[in-house]
Amino acid sequence: MTLPVVSDQEVREYRQELEKVLQGRGYYLNPDDSYTNNLIHGILVNTKRYGYGCCPCRLAVKDQAKDIDVICPCYYRDDDISEFGACFCGLYVSRQNYKGKTEILSIPERRAEPKPVTRSIPVKELKITHNVWRCKVCGYLTARDTAPDVCPICGVPKERFEIFIEGNK
Repeated sequence: MTLPVVSDQEVREYRQELEKVLQGRGYYLNPDDSYTNNLIHGILVNTKRYGYGCCPCRLAVKDQAKDIDVICPCYYRDDDISEFGACFCGLYVSRQNYKGKTEILSIPERRAEPKPVTRSIPVKELKITHNVWRCKVCGYLTARDTAPDVCPICGVPKERFEIFIEGNK
C-alpha cells in the first residue's frame, strides 16, 4: 500500500493554522520541531487516507464514527497532559514541558477505558429549555439548541460535541 503524499509546505501550513488555533488557549505543541512536524505529517497522511485526521500513534479502523475519540485532538489529550505532561503521541505538551522544566513520561493507552459521566443533580429535576452540549475533547458545556460550529475553548468542530443533557421542551 502506498501512503498518500504530504508536502513539507502542507505540514508548515497545518502547523501554522494549529498554532493560531492554540494561541491563548493554554495548549502547547511539543517544542521538538522535527518530532512535531513528523506527527503533523502523520495526521495529514491519515486525513488523506481516511478523510479525517486520526492520531498517527493509534490504529484506525477506517470508520470515522468508531475513530472519533482518536481524531486529533483526541478525547484523552487533557487527561494525559494533566497526568503525564503530554498527550499519548506527544504532539501536545504541558506548559512545564514546553518551557523545558519537565520531561515527557511514558503515557499509557487510555482508549479502552470508558469514561464515566457523573451528574450531581438528577436530570429530571432540572428545568432546562435548551440542550446542553459537551465538547468531548475539552469538556466545554453550552446550553443551546444545536452544538456550536467550533468549540471556543479547544477549537474542534461541532462533530466533536455530544448532547450532555436534553432540554425539557
